Amino acid sequence: MSTPGHGNGANGSPAERGLRLAPFRGLRYVPERVGSLASVTSPPYDVVVRPDGLRHLETADPHNIVRLILPQAATAADRHRQAAETLRRWQEERILAADPEPALYVYEQSGDGILQRGLIGALHLTPREEGVVLPHEDVMPHIIEDRAALMRDTGANLEPLLFSYRGGDDEEGAAAVIERVIRTEPLLSTATDDGYAHRLWSITDPDDLALIDHDLGRRHALIADGHHRWATYLRLRAEQPAPGPWDFGLVLLVDTARYPLRVRAIHRLLHRLPVQDALAALGGAFRVRTLEGPLPNALEALAEAASGPGNAFLLAGDGRFHLLDRPDPLLLDRTVPADRPQAWRELDATVLHSVLLENIWRVPDDPEHIGYIHETAAAVKQAERHGGTAVLMHPVREDVVRELAEQGVTMPRKSTSFGPKPATGLVLRSLALN
Repeated sequence: MSTPGHGNGANGSPAERGLRLAPFRGLRYVPERVGSLASVTSPPYDVVVRPDGLRHLETADPHNIVRLILPQAATAADRHRQAAETLRRWQEERILAADPEPALYVYEQSGDGILQRGLIGALHLTPREEGVVLPHEDVMPHIIEDRAALMRDTGANLEPLLFSYRGGDDEEGAAAVIERVIRTEPLLSTATDDGYAHRLWSITDPDDLALIDHDLGRRHALIADGHHRWATYLRLRAEQPAPGPWDFGLVLLVDTARYPLRVRAIHRLLHRLPVQDALAALGGAFRVRTLEGPLPNALEALAEAASGPGNAFLLAGDGRFHLLDRPDPLLLDRTVPADRPQAWRELDATVLHSVLLENIWRVPDDPEHIGYIHETAAAVKQAERHGGTAVLMHPVREDVVRELAEQGVTMPRKSTSFGPKPATGLVLRSLALN
């Protein structure tokens, strides 16, 4: 692992106190060996939630990256072994090939009114108490177990996590290097079915790497997307002898002072709770108004309700939409934990889990009872198809997320969806190479 510019820490240099993003030999698809780069990419593993979405990606190209991040087999152990064998075979067949020297990668996404640029590299893992990497959501142990087993068997970081940081005005820092690099010929350029264009460049010049290293060494990062994979990185590092390649994990760092992320909600699908039962159990806990739709109009009503005081949710699954707002203040006082900051106590996700799921509906927070779905229309469709209830959420502002994270306070799991998320499959990190 090449880590230019890092001292031994004895002098407390800025690089030791902040982010350490190391170059690595990226493992990338060989364009001539696949149908197209777009056809082998995928959204992150936890966004590919519907079976039809998985099938679409599997059939887009026989070498689509979902065969590594979401392998299909009878048991978890078989899935992970299959992914490892597939990764080994693709390297032998030169479907995937390693870049000749360690690099950081500039990654650009554009589309849907968004331009985002950041740096992909191997980030040095730090414990939460050091405050270098700030999580903002709780995690679920069973997901960490699955991702850890997959990473152990494949010996690879298969997709970059999305981290945000606030850069400064340093004219010779990471931002300046990125602006210079994007004026050169990219390693790859492709467009995916979601309407986004993707470009990737490599940075190998020692002076550029040193400038980036010095700049990032003064920053800390917020986990925008990838809490479970970050927790997996930390778990696997604790299992391995140090120092070594497991001390680092693949991330995309985006300076949100220059390229703000879009924040969206993650919706809940209550598999075993029909809408009529959910409404009947409410009593007077919330004001309830029924809307006939269509979905965009219902979402506008949710946004309007969420802009006022209190919490608001939209229930769907019976062909109509039911807007819940103005929760009973006495109920909130009785059911929402009082040992957290007020900003946490007022979060929609906090109220949903503490008041509705735990106290009113008595729905256990496990995969058998609750699904987490990013796309609004998909959540409604699944609820209507299977007789459950979709709870549609309004997104949290990024400044609220960052404020709580800096206080060391985590939000309820799956509270936010930052994006655009990096496409999976453009660059992988094999620990055997780094």
